[in-house]
Amino acid sequence: RAADTGSTVFVLIGTSLPTFLTGLLLLVFVVVKWRILPYPSGNYTPIFENPLEWLNTMILPWITLAFAYAALYTRFVRNAVIETLSEDFIRTARAKGLNERDILRKHTLRAALAPIVTLAGLDFAGLLGGAIITEGIFNLPGLGRLSIRAVLNDYDLPTILATTILAASFVVIANLLVDILYAYIDPRVRVAS
Repeated sequence: RAADTGSTVFVLIGTSLPTFLTGLLLLVFVVVKWRILPYPSGNYTPIFENPLEWLNTMILPWITLAFAYAALYTRFVRNAVIETLSEDFIRTARAKGLNERDILRKHTLRAALAPIVTLAGLDFAGLLGGAIITEGIFNLPGLGRLSIRAVLNDYDLPTILATTILAASFVVIANLLVDILYAYIDPRVRVAS
């Protein structure tokens, strides 16, 4: 189908472009060439000072980070759904006479969701790494730039330790949430009392 071909092309482009190239392409085309958005001022404006300027500053970094992850998740969801559609319980649901929409929503997507939740937990740490590059491209002050500056310029050991512990805490919390969501998604994972 056309939708499947379109998603495959999106996945191919999204996974092959690194975040720094996506960010630079967005700046060149959206801001400079097509002038859809005004040129970012380079200074971060807090949301409570000027919400429109804050949105103007943050929209391109959001799109940059979301583009690669959206392509990756599209690929994994597609593969998981195709794999799940060949399972025995899907054939049983079809034999019972359930319509395809209910089979897809209640059975297929729920079974295919477990690997996606795992991927989301693992990608949370990668998001911090992608944010470092994106902060550099769009000149945003953030945790990534702080940690890079602490390592390369100042060798500020307390800052390095603090950002490392904070990033590790995010990973631990994400993995805990993944484990809790597993019990909700798949009742077989729940611990018997």
